[in-house]
Amino acid sequence: MPHKIQPDIVGHALLDYLSGNENAKMDVFSDISEPDEISVKHFFRTWDEMPGLEKKALELCKGKVLDVGAAAGCHSLVLQEKGLQVKALDISAGAVDVMKKRSVKNVEQQDFFTLSDEKFDTLLMLMNGIGICGRLENLDKFFIQIRKLLNPGGQVLLDSSDILFMFEEEDGSVMIDLNSNYYGEVQYQFGYKDQKSEAFDWLFVDFDLLNDYAQKHGFECELVMEGPHYDYLARLIPVTP
Repeated sequence: MPHKIQPDIVGHALLDYLSGNENAKMDVFSDISEPDEISVKHFFRTWDEMPGLEKKALELCKGKVLDVGAAAGCHSLVLQEKGLQVKALDISAGAVDVMKKRSVKNVEQQDFFTLSDEKFDTLLMLMNGIGICGRLENLDKFFIQIRKLLNPGGQVLLDSSDILFMFEEEDGSVMIDLNSNYYGEVQYQFGYKDQKSEAFDWLFVDFDLLNDYAQKHGFECELVMEGPHYDYLARLIPVTP
């Protein structure tokens, strides 16, 4: 299951950006692609800078909202401005510090899977928020947890991507080992300045598979919107017995 990743690369980068290093970039290493980098500014985007899929998710939020993996709090701040009650959750101490400095009202450093004794009307999980499951085998635990955290009539809004395209050959065929793990299971590491994080598992789930797990656990799975590059926004709603 997901755990606190050391060192806190993301937190360090977010704090640097907030302190004025607007050109800060994190290195991204994975077991399925060449090393890449991401601009830390991406975590501080405004409403106007957000893609349509994220805007749609924020428009659908209702009631008391839990923003899971909130990072620098860009989504929480939009929801606060709309007058919604929001709790921002992240495992990164640096991210929590940044959100407090940015005036996110309710922030907590905690692992989503250990959260209890509190219920919400909307669980918001953007930027492939379901990735925190790490591996496919943890999706069952994910559905058990979201049922515990949802109020009656509640919803989960999440986005993910079908990364099958990353295994396409030049002729359009797909090269994956059917005897290996699910192709959406990826291992990542982050780097920033002279530090590199521990390797951690991250999960991308294609919509059909998400729907299969949802039905298994008594949830309706709605495809709300598709993005421009194999990504999608889904809504999970518990089915009343």
